Amino acid sequence: MRNHTSLTTFILLGLRDNPQMQTLIFIFLFVTYTLSIAGNLIISILTLVDSHLKSAMYFFLKHFSFLETLFTTACIPRFLYNLSTGDKTISYNACVAQVFSVIFFGAAELFLLAIMSYDRYVAVCKPLRYVTIMNSKTRGWLVCCWLAGLLVILPPLCLSLNLEFCDYHVIGHFLYDASPLLKISCSDTWFIEQMTIALAVLTTFMTLLCIVLSYIYIIKTVIKFPSAQQRMKAVSTCSSHMVVVSITYGCCIFVHIKPSPKDEVAINKGVSVLTTAVAPLLNPFIYTLRNAQVKQAFTDLIKRMSIISK
Repeated sequence: MRNHTSLTTFILLGLRDNPQMQTLIFIFLFVTYTLSIAGNLIISILTLVDSHLKSAMYFFLKHFSFLETLFTTACIPRFLYNLSTGDKTISYNACVAQVFSVIFFGAAELFLLAIMSYDRYVAVCKPLRYVTIMNSKTRGWLVCCWLAGLLVILPPLCLSLNLEFCDYHVIGHFLYDASPLLKISCSDTWFIEQMTIALAVLTTFMTLLCIVLSYIYIIKTVIKFPSAQQRMKAVSTCSSHMVVVSITYGCCIFVHIKPSPKDEVAINKGVSVLTTAVAPLLNPFIYTLRNAQVKQAFTDLIKRMSIISK
C-alpha cells in the first residue's frame, strides 16, 4: 500500500539556487513584467480613445493585449514574490488557479491569433467587403475564443482534482504547470497525460492550420497585385501578425519537442520564461513599431496629455 498524504502545499524549486543569479533573475523578470504590462495597457488605451483605431483589427488587438496581460500576470508576480521573500511554497488552491489561468489564457490567445489571421485575409483579399464581413462577427468570434479556451482546460483540470500525492511534493519548475504536477502524483496519470497532450496538439494544429490557410490565400492574392507598392502595403498589413505568430507558435512547438530527460527540465524552464515574460513584452512593441496608425495614435495621445498637463 502506498503512503498517500493529503498535501496542501507544494514547493517550487524555481530557476536557479545561486543567490546572485536569483537577484539578476528577479530584476530581469520585474523589468520585463512592468514593461509588458505598460505596453499592453497603452495599446488597450489607444484602441479605446482613438477614433482611427475602431476597425475589427484593432478590436482584436485590444483583446489580445488584454489576454497577454492576464497570461503574464498569472505567472510572473507569484514567482517574483517567491524570489523576494525566499518562500518557495505554494498552496494547492493557488496551484490549481495558476494552471487553470495559464492554460485558459494561453489557449484563448491561440484561437484569437487564428481569428486575427482571418481578419488579415479579409483585409487583403476582400478589402471592399472588409467592414461588412468583420464588424458583424467580431464579438461573436471573441466569445468563441473564450469558450474554446475553457473547453481545452476544463476536462483535464476536472480529472486532475482527484489526483493523490505521496510525501514528495517538490515541483522542479518556477510555475505550476500540468506536466511537473503529474510527474509527482501517486495516481495513475496516463489517461490525463494523453488527454492533455491530445488537447494541446489539437489546439495548436487547428489554430495553426487556420493561420497557414489564411496566409496561403493572402500570398496567392498578393502575387496577382500589379504593382510592387500594393504588394509591399499588403505585406506591411500582415507583418506584425506574422511575427507574433512565429514567436507564439515557435514556443508552443518547442515545448512539445521532447529532449533528453536530462535536458528536458532546463529547456522547459527556458521556454516558459520566454513565453510568460519575454513574448508579452515583445508583442506590444511589434504591433506599435510596425503599424503607422498605432504610432500616430500614440503620438496624438502624448500631445493631448501634454496639453492637459499645461
